[in-house]
Amino acid sequence: MRIWAIGDTHLSFHEGVNKPMDIFGPGWENHAEHLKAAWIERIAPEDVVLIPGDISWGLRIEEAMPDIEWLHELPGLKLISKGNHDLWWSRIHYLNSLYDDIIFVQNDAVYIESENICIAATRGWPYPGSEEFSQHDEKIYRREAMRLRMGLESARKQSKDARLFVALHYPPSGAKCEETEYTGILEEFGVELCVYGHLHGQRAYMRGPKGIHRGVDYKLVSADYLGAIPKCIYDSEWEVEGGE
Repeated sequence: MRIWAIGDTHLSFHEGVNKPMDIFGPGWENHAEHLKAAWIERIAPEDVVLIPGDISWGLRIEEAMPDIEWLHELPGLKLISKGNHDLWWSRIHYLNSLYDDIIFVQNDAVYIESENICIAATRGWPYPGSEEFSQHDEKIYRREAMRLRMGLESARKQSKDARLFVALHYPPSGAKCEETEYTGILEEFGVELCVYGHLHGQRAYMRGPKGIHRGVDYKLVSADYLGAIPKCIYDSEWEVEGGE
């Protein structure tokens, strides 16, 4: 099996939600159609797909439902976590009652038993020193760090020796992977891989960590950065063949 990741789908299929993404640049033209074609071509029903936030422009769950339904119709088990634009997100138990092939992950982790991999997810928030951070963000930043820790503690309860992956919406640090509360928690728990989104445009792409820093492999997976093509972050065949 394979594990894929792509964030920031920014869907808006509800007739009352008018949010065309092509105003943000050529990388967003017909992005949903491109994503669907790439998804169907690559992803098998037994695969897992991480979608770390900014799923829908809907403000209420009713407005987001056509977007969630669209994802439901695509192959694979979808693990969805919250982004800053997911204002429709509420009642996690209700969300997780909707579909067998979508798990909404909040302050928690999902164990992929066949691969002995546990995947934790939370939204994250701008960190001190980042362009988006202000004095008003400190409380939320600390709270999101606590939620990250809760997710990883849940992962360890499910399996003491599983490989740990994390999906965040916000980047956990800057391009040089400065130490933040997020990176400290990832390193403390021995997280192997962390995917994140949120960053859009050539200048913004440079603001997040990429590659291996202090033992954690960081990957930016926002949809425009990936050209609307989901990124394979794990393949069970790599274990046989010796690497990605």
